[in-house]
Amino acid sequence: MAAGESSFDVVSQFDRQELVNAVDQALREVRTRFDLKDSGTTIALEGTELKLHSASEMTLEATRDVLLQKAVRRQLSPKIFLYGRVEEASKGTVRQSAALQQGLSQDLAREITKLIRDRLPKLKTQIQGDAVRVTGKSKDELQSAIALLRKAEQDRNWPVPLQFINYR
Repeated sequence: MAAGESSFDVVSQFDRQELVNAVDQALREVRTRFDLKDSGTTIALEGTELKLHSASEMTLEATRDVLLQKAVRRQLSPKIFLYGRVEEASKGTVRQSAALQQGLSQDLAREITKLIRDRLPKLKTQIQGDAVRVTGKSKDELQSAIALLRKAEQDRNWPVPLQFINYR
């Protein structure tokens, strides 16, 4: 990076500790809520996956709603959960897995770099693994790039939430 240039990274990540806290809070509520108390519901965080298990599809859906509420309250985007299909489990119960999405796909990273290059030609973009680095001389241009990406994230309904880090 040349002298006088500023940069930031576009990433998609989440605070794992906040997710752990959200899961704990959701489980606590599930155990005390009248309609879910005796449903044998579990939520397990295993590596990059969340496993939900409950007595019926109805209680599973209610559990998902509780989990989403707790996650959103802790500034976690609902987009980090990529739910699989609901499966039959033993003794008439149901289960569902949710992959935890983190990082930008190559396609999304390319779309982001193209968008910035087309709209803000003075900025340079570079794909670095599952992140995109944006550099430029003017901090105002970088602010414009962040605003542009926030709007594009809404308009295009990208599959993952974006964060902007390492602003220098």
